[in-house]
Amino acid sequence: MTQKGCSYNGGICHEVVEQCNGCNRSAEFSSGWYCATFPNPSIKWKYGKCNLASHVTSASKAGQSKINPLKASKRGKR
Repeated sequence: MTQKGCSYNGGICHEVVEQCNGCNRSAEFSSGWYCATFPNPSIKWKYGKCNLASHVTSASKAGQSKINPLKASKRGKR
């Protein structure tokens, strides 16, 4: 969605969904709130989180990873 209008699906863009609240990619136009990146944001949230959602952070896996004992023994000899 731009100031000129929408070029998706014959000029019909879909408004943002509830999961998009707080994203800095959403913009307010005279007809409502729209995503500046995707014309249909509900599809981006269908199978999980939107890959460009600025308000959602992914949790990193902090913990011990499995170490191969052969490689560990070779590292210890250095």
